[in-house]
Amino acid sequence: MIRPLLKTLLFCTLAVASIVQAADDRLTLTGSSTVAPLALEIAKRYEKQHPGVRIDVQMGGSSRGINDVRMGLADIGMVSRALKPTEQDLTAFLIAMDGIGIILHKSNAVGKLNDDQIIDIYTGKIRNWKQVGGADLPITVVNKAEGRSTLELFLHHFALKNSQIKAQVVIGDNQQGIKTVSGNPGAIGYVSIGTAEYEEQRGTPIKLLSMAGQPATVAAVASGGYPLSRQLNLVVNGQPTGLARNFIQFAQSAVVRNLIEAQFFVAP
Repeated sequence: MIRPLLKTLLFCTLAVASIVQAADDRLTLTGSSTVAPLALEIAKRYEKQHPGVRIDVQMGGSSRGINDVRMGLADIGMVSRALKPTEQDLTAFLIAMDGIGIILHKSNAVGKLNDDQIIDIYTGKIRNWKQVGGADLPITVVNKAEGRSTLELFLHHFALKNSQIKAQVVIGDNQQGIKTVSGNPGAIGYVSIGTAEYEEQRGTPIKLLSMAGQPATVAAVASGGYPLSRQLNLVVNGQPTGLARNFIQFAQSAVVRNLIEAQFFVAP
């Protein structure tokens, strides 16, 4: 009777050890679609330097990152904004800075818009590009979905409520926004400057508009002069430990600076 019991206890001990070992070797990140491509590249480099470690990066928006970390569904949340006063139970670690830029189709003759014109376009008071010096073409307003930090920053900057926005298209991540605007000569949207600059260099037919006299460029974000900029953070519940702590330290180190710059973000 004792020997079978010892075998059972040994099996249970080994099983628990296996689970602990698996937890030590695996990391899950969820959240911001702006941070995700950068986090994925950092994760690949970390895995290469630490054989056996596996890091899963999933998108879904900053709100998902916050919620998943709080519920224990993710080890680290990716959040493309500063934490709110109601989120002080969490700890944020800055890995880069980014800006949000207004994008039009490359063929659009409009070269600039002031804040009042952007507000009027997004609230439906201006419906045709000819009203702001462009062609006689209906405006397609592209807005971000709820839960996206890009939306929150846009609304805060222009002192708008989401209920005031008269959008024809609602999108999720940056790539959806760029695909929508690049495929519609009458569209206007707003996305990560880093992502938009990257797509422009690849020949995607979009263009970024300046804001407050500042060009919508990574350089302007780095100088601190661009008005619509934001933090890109990795967020944990409490203080990070183990693999999560090591990965965050790696993501904040000089060894990933070239990855940050390759994504057209600004290293802190």
